[in-house]
Amino acid sequence: MDSAPHLVEDFQGVLQVYSDGSVLRSTTFPFHIPLHDDGSVVWKDSLFHKHHNLHLRLYKPAVSPTKGNLPILYYFHGGGFCVGSRTWPNCHNCCLRLASGLGALVVAPDFRLAPEHRLPAAVEDAVSSLKWLQGQAVSEDCEEWLSEGVDLDRVFVVGDSSGGNMAHQVAVQMGAGLLELEPIRVRGFVLMAPFFGGTVRTRSEEGPSDTMFNLELFDRFWRLSIPEGGTADHPLVNPFGPCSPSLEPLKLNPILVVVGGNELLKDRVEQYAKRLKEMGKGIEYVEFKGEGHGFFTNDPYSDAANAVLPIIKRFITQNS
Repeated sequence: MDSAPHLVEDFQGVLQVYSDGSVLRSTTFPFHIPLHDDGSVVWKDSLFHKHHNLHLRLYKPAVSPTKGNLPILYYFHGGGFCVGSRTWPNCHNCCLRLASGLGALVVAPDFRLAPEHRLPAAVEDAVSSLKWLQGQAVSEDCEEWLSEGVDLDRVFVVGDSSGGNMAHQVAVQMGAGLLELEPIRVRGFVLMAPFFGGTVRTRSEEGPSDTMFNLELFDRFWRLSIPEGGTADHPLVNPFGPCSPSLEPLKLNPILVVVGGNELLKDRVEQYAKRLKEMGKGIEYVEFKGEGHGFFTNDPYSDAANAVLPIIKRFITQNS
C-alpha cells in the first residue's frame, strides 16, 4: 500500500510541498507588519497577463506635481521566486513609500511562483509586465493613470532580493538587444540585495545568519526554483557561473546596487558589483552597515530606509 504524501518543504506554513509533488499555499502573510497607508498615495490593480491571470498594482502620489511628469518605477518583489505578492503588506508599504518619497508612479507586478512554475517563468512574467506598459503607451484605450502626467521616457526598474535578480535578467536582455520596449525607455536599474547563488559558498553565506534570511532558506528557495536538472551555477542563478554568458560585451544601462552589511548575500552582491565595474559598466554599490536582508522593503520608514530614498532619487536624476 502506498504511504500518504508527507511534507518535504515548508516555509512558515505559507508554502508547503509534499512528497508527491503537490503544493499547498496560504494567502496569509507570515509576519506581522502593519500597513502604513496615510492617503498620500492612491493605488489600484490592473490585469496585465490574461492567460496567467497576473495582476499588477499601480501607485501614484495623491497630489500631482506642480511641474513635470512623474517617472515610472517598476518594483519586482522578493520571496526567493517561491513566495510573495504585490498584496503582501511589506510589498505594499514599500511601494507606497517609493511613490511618495520619490514622487513616482510605481508599477508592482505579480509573477508566477516556484515550484509550480520554476525559472525562467518569473523572468518571463517580468518582461511581460514591461511589455504591458509598452502596449499601454501605444494604445488608443490607454490605462487612465498612464495617459497623462507620467514620463514614459523615464522608466526605472527596482527589484528586491529575487526581484533584484529579475531586474538583472531584464537588464541583460536589454543589453543584449533581445528586449525592445519603444516608445518607453528604461533608464536604469536598482537592485536591492539581488538574490544570486553559486555552488561555491561565499564567506557571508557561511557566516552568521541575519534575522530575515538564513542559509537553510537560501538553499530551499534555490532547490524549489532552479530549472529542473540545473545547479546553483545556472545562468539564472549565478551571473558569473561556468556556463553563464559573458556580460562584458553587453551595453548595460546604469545599475545601482544596495545591500545590507549584515546580509547573507552581501559578499556575492559586492562581487557582482565589483566584476561589472571591472568590465567598465556604469554601476554604483552602496552598503548599509549593520542592516540585514530586506531592510528597506520590510521597514520602508526606518532611518536606514530614509537614507536609501535620496540615493535612489539621485540615481534617477543623474540618469534622466
